[in-house]
Amino acid sequence: METDELSKPVLGIETSCDETGVALLRWEPDAPGRGLLAHTLYSQIKLHADYGGVVPELASRDHVRKLLPLIREALAQAGLGVRDLGGVAYTAGPGLVGALLVGASVGRALAWALGVPAIGVHHMEGHLLAPLLEADPPEPPFVALLVSGGHSMLVEVKAIGRYTILGDTLDDAAGEAFDKTAKLMGLPYPGGPALAKLAAQGMAGAFRFSRPMTDRPGLDFSFSGLKTQVLLAWQKSDQGEQTRADVARAFEEAIVDTLVIKCRRALEATGTQRLVIAGGVGANRHLRSELAKAGEKDGFRVYFPRLDFCTDNGAMIALAGAIRLASGQRQDETVQVRPRWDLQSLPAA
Repeated sequence: METDELSKPVLGIETSCDETGVALLRWEPDAPGRGLLAHTLYSQIKLHADYGGVVPELASRDHVRKLLPLIREALAQAGLGVRDLGGVAYTAGPGLVGALLVGASVGRALAWALGVPAIGVHHMEGHLLAPLLEADPPEPPFVALLVSGGHSMLVEVKAIGRYTILGDTLDDAAGEAFDKTAKLMGLPYPGGPALAKLAAQGMAGAFRFSRPMTDRPGLDFSFSGLKTQVLLAWQKSDQGEQTRADVARAFEEAIVDTLVIKCRRALEATGTQRLVIAGGVGANRHLRSELAKAGEKDGFRVYFPRLDFCTDNGAMIALAGAIRLASGQRQDETVQVRPRWDLQSLPAA
């Protein structure tokens, strides 16, 4: 960005799935919050609840309805007008193609109309950088556990834009396993938070499930077999309310233990003592507690974004976009999205 543009806020737009997020951030690298001025969010949970999952076409249409009002709301929160913007950042992928196109089209058109630069942001990089919005942010190098939607991956971060995937999802990611397991036990959509809440009422030791792929070397994840174990245990049980809570607790413990074991391995393999947790599953209280305990025991530090920034949001997109715009990166005027996008293919910022 030019010198005058650097002093102006970046508008961040997130529309990758079922949440419409908008934020304004004035790039301040050394300030807590990195200069975050405003953020607004609309969730489509009620819209998709009757279907038990996200309906892509409905998601796209709802982004069309909600995005411009949210942009106006964020500008009002910050006391700014569109002419005060110095750049626009939008999620370009990965995600639902129709939903991505809504944010990309609005972001690209707004940037063109204002004559300011625009940048398409990788959704997972946004999650990865979300802890940098906190008062005491981590500095690279660090290891990041990204557990968001269909993603469960461990990433070595040598610098912003220099990423090496250490372990990835082979089938069901942790978030998918939470949602699918909740559904098979009859819990309401969205299943993950409902299952985690129910697990707090479960009795320890009533059930025990395996910790997938922890009995062999490697950092990849696979939770489809765990989901099957839970299904069989549930079908053979009395399916009472206490049993439902007991199964939920055993399932959550299996997921959390697996994530903690893999994080410890990744830190040991890289020689890093900083661990970043990001994505929707990063809001899980049991995971946060167990990782904090592991950090105290092993001597590593864990960084979490605040709960508002674990799920999809515009603030993380504004931050990632501001960093890349400040480094001189630009998007051309073509509206392009990438439903599949390798995190390792990103250029350094």
